[in-house]
Amino acid sequence: MINKNSPIPIYYQLEEHIKELIENGELKPGDSLPAEREYAEKYQISRMTVRQAFTQLVNAGYLHRLQGKGTFVSQRKIEQPLQGLTSFTEDMKARGLAPGSQLVNFEIIPAASQIAHTLSIGEYGPVYEIKRIRLADDVPMALETNYISANLIKGLTEDIVNRSLYAYIEEQLGFHIEHASQVIESSIASKMEAKFLKIQTGAPVMRIERNTFLKDGTPVEFVKSSYRADRYKFMISMKR
Repeated sequence: MINKNSPIPIYYQLEEHIKELIENGELKPGDSLPAEREYAEKYQISRMTVRQAFTQLVNAGYLHRLQGKGTFVSQRKIEQPLQGLTSFTEDMKARGLAPGSQLVNFEIIPAASQIAHTLSIGEYGPVYEIKRIRLADDVPMALETNYISANLIKGLTEDIVNRSLYAYIEEQLGFHIEHASQVIESSIASKMEAKFLKIQTGAPVMRIERNTFLKDGTPVEFVKSSYRADRYKFMISMKR
């Protein structure tokens, strides 16, 4: 598998070999890799070279390290196209995964200035604050906080938000959600995010803010989300 006479760096050859084993299913999510020492002895290469290959695969999301336990194959990332406006529940069902939510907080609060401006309501007007852990096959994917005008979207309950918020707004209330604007930035997990997402404090996350609008242009929702960068990636198709 390793050609020491090749101009291709040895660490890269090993990296590509392990990546191929993962992609063809010989190494499956959760599988433990042999220790760096075993790879070094098998291929007669330095442990530094093996460590460099492992590090590249960790950075690319193929592997992850658990302190004191070893190096493991990571779960495949969920891909979400950015072309259409869909709910988390719809996204997971489309990928054959079981969507779920864990409600952290559900209450009506007075809208602070930024929330009121974003939702085009009066300052201190009543808004639902809904904080949920979003799950796929019972694995935490995102920590999401929704702000929705209580005067516009009436009758929300904990049971409704634990199913599908968009389905309630469109099917039960008869509103038509048409478009949204979204900002994505990279960040690191706070202590609170790490706790709810079951990751390490300081692990990479993607922070998203989304403003969602009805067909007539009325703001219906403002959402702040933190997605696990090790389990989720966004895709976009572009034309020149």
